[in-house]
Amino acid sequence: MTSNLTIFALSSGAPPAGIAVIRVSGPAAFAALTALAGTLPPARTARLRSLRDDKGALLDRALILCFPGPASATGEDLVELHCHGGRAVVAAVLAALGRQSNVRPAQPGEFTRRALSNGRIDLAEARGLADLLSAETERQRVAAISAAEGVVSRQVRAWLTRLSALAARVEAQLDFADEDDVAGDDVALVAVIDGMRTLADEWRSVIAEPPVERLRDGLLVVLAGPPNSGKSTLINLLSQRDVAIVSDIAGTTRDRIEVALVRDGLAYRLTDTAGLTETVDPIERIGVTRAGDAIEQADILLWLGDDAPPRADAVRVHARADQAGRVEMPADRDVAVRQDQPTTIGSLWSIIHARADALVPRIDAISFRAQERAALQQAFEAIATPEDDPVLVAEQLRVASRLLATILGVDATEAMLDSLFGQFCVGK
Repeated sequence: MTSNLTIFALSSGAPPAGIAVIRVSGPAAFAALTALAGTLPPARTARLRSLRDDKGALLDRALILCFPGPASATGEDLVELHCHGGRAVVAAVLAALGRQSNVRPAQPGEFTRRALSNGRIDLAEARGLADLLSAETERQRVAAISAAEGVVSRQVRAWLTRLSALAARVEAQLDFADEDDVAGDDVALVAVIDGMRTLADEWRSVIAEPPVERLRDGLLVVLAGPPNSGKSTLINLLSQRDVAIVSDIAGTTRDRIEVALVRDGLAYRLTDTAGLTETVDPIERIGVTRAGDAIEQADILLWLGDDAPPRADAVRVHARADQAGRVEMPADRDVAVRQDQPTTIGSLWSIIHARADALVPRIDAISFRAQERAALQQAFEAIATPEDDPVLVAEQLRVASRLLATILGVDATEAMLDSLFGQFCVGK
């Protein structure tokens, strides 16, 4: 990606719209806009200008904002055009920009990547922006905006500061142990080791928190039980859609049926499975095997059978409670559901939500992505068992610091950055 070229893109939604925001960033940004608008307004001051093409034809009248680098979103000279949002207007302005020298269309995520390269944001904040762009639920939005606003970054920097302070004490012990103002060897090393253990305890607690990916991917809720136990009926009631065929014929559901939905701000993947039974039918046997796999993978298992569930943490559902002979709920069930009483489905959802709330990051917790958690886990392993030799302790602290720094993108590779910013839309 060539950073010395100026880039441009539509940064608002696809036209038609009331307003279209076009961004231009790079060393030729001001020159490119001067060619279209004549004089530019003072920095950070919106002014109305007429935009004209290279032949002098009027394209639009737009508000223009100029942000000189490095104090801009990208760290470069940046211009925003607030045009009318019609398709023809946007196309004409983009075409006119494309005819300027040293200016080209931006690649997906390139504005944010330049912000990272120019030190305006770090990698954790960039990842938060990626999650914010794809957020579909309120909990996803809260976790993503927290990361995008630097909550994760500030915590990591605080840990790095503490590691640096511990490392400085070890270095002082190694280099100046014979000086009067440096604590004795044993006292200094014990203090450093205590600091390492305190950090390790904090990291252990963070690592034990639920991963933020559960907010994005959705919690897997699996409905399981023997044939004709009411699984297909229940998934239709829970999702309020006819996603599964309901029949009195045993073995109607032969494969996993999955439906994604959002409820109370959390994303779920409801999965109906084949009835668990002994069978000689090879197709049905495959369905039973897949049902077993789903039971193992489930974040929350709804067990509709009358016998003991395959997992101790299963929610025991007394299904078909509206049928003759099943009106009374056995004492060992958590909830009874009836097709003719929607409140019973609401009761089941309350149980599901209570379970789910314990499986996702707390709304007030600092949420780490999988790659960030992996780096933190490795840093934890580096200092969890401090050595008794100052030289080895110094190395443990160095390794932990290097691993934590990767969360901020210090050692980010081009391949990793290509993968991350490829998730962004053009214009971001």
